[in-house]
Amino acid sequence: MADTQVDALVIGAGPGGYHAAIRLGQLGKTVVCFDRDEVGGVCLNWGCIPTKALLHVGEVARHIRDAGKFGIKVGAPEVDREGVAKFAGDVVSANVKGVETLFKANNVTFEYGEATFTGPKSVSLKKRDGSTATFQAKDGIVIATGSAPVDVRAWPRDGEFIINSDDAVRLRKVPKTMLIIGGGVIGLEFATVYTRLGAQVLVVEMMPQILTGTDLEISKTMGRILKKQGVEIALGTAVKALERKGKGVSATFNGEFTSGKDETREFECALVAVGRRPVTDNLNLAAAGLATDDKGFIAVDAQRRTKVAGIFAIGDVNGAPLLAHKAMKEGVVAAEALAGDRSAAYDPVAVPNCVYTDPEVATVGLSEEEAKAKGYELRIGKFPLIASGRARTMGETDGLIKLVADAKTDLLLGMHIVAPQAESLIGEGVIALEMGATLEDIGLSIHPHPTLTESIMDAAEAAHGKAIHIVNPKPKTPVGAK
Repeated sequence: MADTQVDALVIGAGPGGYHAAIRLGQLGKTVVCFDRDEVGGVCLNWGCIPTKALLHVGEVARHIRDAGKFGIKVGAPEVDREGVAKFAGDVVSANVKGVETLFKANNVTFEYGEATFTGPKSVSLKKRDGSTATFQAKDGIVIATGSAPVDVRAWPRDGEFIINSDDAVRLRKVPKTMLIIGGGVIGLEFATVYTRLGAQVLVVEMMPQILTGTDLEISKTMGRILKKQGVEIALGTAVKALERKGKGVSATFNGEFTSGKDETREFECALVAVGRRPVTDNLNLAAAGLATDDKGFIAVDAQRRTKVAGIFAIGDVNGAPLLAHKAMKEGVVAAEALAGDRSAAYDPVAVPNCVYTDPEVATVGLSEEEAKAKGYELRIGKFPLIASGRARTMGETDGLIKLVADAKTDLLLGMHIVAPQAESLIGEGVIALEMGATLEDIGLSIHPHPTLTESIMDAAEAAHGKAIHIVNPKPKTPVGAK
């Protein structure tokens, strides 16, 4: 069978891959996009979209339980597992079909199968029916194969009792008791999902804080809220053993949570959420002249070019942060660079990060700890959500807006939010950082009332002792000043 000749090949149809493929199509390139699973990759099928659907279900259940405080009398919500699974599945299906429609509209050909390099400009595709096909790329190839959950060999996954995030999103059952190993983004999102659906959840984290790397005050605020919601959190604690026991699992842990002694508890289910790894295993990178670093990542430049001419790597395979929106932007940059745009570059001032707990956590830029480590003298503005009129109307007063700025220039360095709709509110911080805004700029900008977004304005004003809706903190020496 003759090789298929095209302008460009994209390996992986997740957020980064489909963005690259669609942009290449828009630029008039003939392009084939491969994936061994479904269009949309992990994000649409097992990650971002289905988890957010489940989180919404949990939020609705929580609102029903709390309806009485708003004067609405309803009975306790009953979870229909199959109905919930259908809702999440329908959401995923609609998104996948949307991308398929965009592929067709932009002349992108999609092929199922396992793609491997046979040279720097050629790829062999093993199809689902066992047959193979070969493809040649005239202009270039984009690697967008994403990442997968890290599996711990000592805790063999069975998909039912010891599970990873891919299993957890399928919602085969709602366990009465659940252990989550890892207090990062994935662990806390699933802790929220399953707690809202009625499970008793324990989160075990080796590090001294949840959401390691997040502003410490924000981490502590979210930890306090989760505990208030009934999530048990064990910090500075390691899981020493995890094994199947009857129709459940037995776990032994030791650390701060257990006062340094071994403690064994039993759960119906254990979710291992200790991170993700780049997926490059079956690409045969050597045939293309490529190799990964010791963590499995592929090195790239500002245009997402690898060391081999004409080969680009985007998204999770080129390193942190492992975020869909980072991959999306890189996909567009790589496509434009591949098409000959010399000005295309991935050069964000900062990349936002969102945690879809309830309430959500959203951050962008430097945390207070990171800014101090870089030698800044800091001006910090904070506004507690309990002082927000809009938050009170929603019955959602647990949260905090925190702005970190350079005391000398007043330039915003970071924005950190624990609040409902934080994932949308953080957009203001992204724009502010990209545009070089000061706290004064944010404070002087008229924000609509009553809204949650005006709390950002209030936090900026608080940094200058001018907030109206809280008692202003007394002026003090800037944080970090000598």
